[in-house]
Amino acid sequence: MAPDPGHLRLRNATRAVVGIALAVAAAELAGLSLTASITGGLAALLALFTVADTTVRAQRVSTALLPAAGFPALALATALHAMPLARDAAFVAVVFCGVYARRWGPRGHALGIFAFMQYFVVQFLHATPGQLPELYAAVGLALVAAAVVRFVLWPIERRTPPPAAPAPLPGTGLGRPTTRQAVQATVACALALAVGQLLSDERWYWAVGTAWWIFVNTASRGETLVRGFRRVLGTVIGIVAGLFLALPLNGAAAPTAALVALCVFGIFYTAPVSYSWMMLAVTVMAGLLYGLLGVLTPELLVLRLAETAIGALFAALAVVLVLPVTTHATNDAWIQRALLAVRRCTAEAAERLAGSPGADPARHAAELELLLGRVRMSLAPLVHPLSPFRARKARARQVLALLDDCAREVRGLAAVAADPDAGHDARLAAACWRVEAAVEALMSPEPSRARAAAEPKTAAEAEAPASGPLAHLRGLEQLLVQLDAPLRSAPRSPLVRAGQGNHGLV
Repeated sequence: MAPDPGHLRLRNATRAVVGIALAVAAAELAGLSLTASITGGLAALLALFTVADTTVRAQRVSTALLPAAGFPALALATALHAMPLARDAAFVAVVFCGVYARRWGPRGHALGIFAFMQYFVVQFLHATPGQLPELYAAVGLALVAAAVVRFVLWPIERRTPPPAAPAPLPGTGLGRPTTRQAVQATVACALALAVGQLLSDERWYWAVGTAWWIFVNTASRGETLVRGFRRVLGTVIGIVAGLFLALPLNGAAAPTAALVALCVFGIFYTAPVSYSWMMLAVTVMAGLLYGLLGVLTPELLVLRLAETAIGALFAALAVVLVLPVTTHATNDAWIQRALLAVRRCTAEAAERLAGSPGADPARHAAELELLLGRVRMSLAPLVHPLSPFRARKARARQVLALLDDCAREVRGLAAVAADPDAGHDARLAAACWRVEAAVEALMSPEPSRARAAAEPKTAAEAEAPASGPLAHLRGLEQLLVQLDAPLRSAPRSPLVRAGQGNHGLV
């Protein structure tokens, strides 16, 4: 039921089904084994799912580089298949390198995930060194098929290029987000591996996979805990669905293939809006693949749930105990970046309205939209229905509502400024100054600055009618003043009036 502007999710999901079906068909036509065909299908899924560079050219380069990350992982995993200790140590090393690679942006993120999942799929399929050549062939065919569908047959990104993701929060050493997450994920996966093997010598890898994926696209303790909960919830529902869908089929090829295609569609369609629904589709698909391999039983599905719980538990412990970053600190950083985008857009709009042709408020308005998406993700733990912190939940909801209103005013301001017939009003400079002062006041630890910024306008300014850009600037000023109360309240205190309380962003 989530909005799908331009049917982008629908198109991406449909294209993924086509690309993965083509990859599996190519492997089958080449006479490869079922193990190789499944490996190829998963490789195509990952290529279409993880490559998210902001330009088509960069996406092509990242797709072409996937074998450089995946082939060594496949070779290492198959070579160490019969040496458990070396296999486990190598898996932990792959986890660290895969997460650490995220410091190089979307490309590093995609290559890291691809390397991890190639190592993972060998454990999932129990592939042996003798199967390595056909695994290489299947992955190569799959990447070609995915590239043909994505860049030739159905180039969605040419019409709607994905927006650039906000740059990660700064830091150095262990304070760098990617380094910290690499350490956390490595600890979590190592513990999940050890305990998962106590539960099952054959299916322990699900615990490692759970811990790994919980750390993808999270930045704070709260985000990671919420993602772990959603993963377990999606897995539970998926196992129930698997009992009614996968078990009765007993590996029948045609209906299983049809349901796998439906699951692939569900993964891509729901991933941007619901992690739980995505995990439901992933779990059902895993059950169907186990059915194709002839090993699906109710006990196996229950084991899958237990291993998932183990991975989620150790991910939670790692994020709480190992180099923890609080939700409060992350919220603070992302909200400040959103406020800076408001200030930059205001300044650019003023310059544009003053006659500067090079000023472009629209790009800062687009930046604000992206940053608000990151703010929503950061605040998700606080507004979650199960969050016990009622005051913080109410304050977070108020902040989100006010920031959404700010974004609406910023969009309106950018649109008016882009009009070549928009005239320059002498009052705009003063209004822009007040907006910039309000932003600086919100980011200042001194409440006195907030009170000064909130001082009323002169009688002439207050009574003068406002329209066009001036109306948007006044709306922004009022919203920023209203943000003072929730942003300056202490983390666990009730809402207070603007200018009072300790400086703490949600």
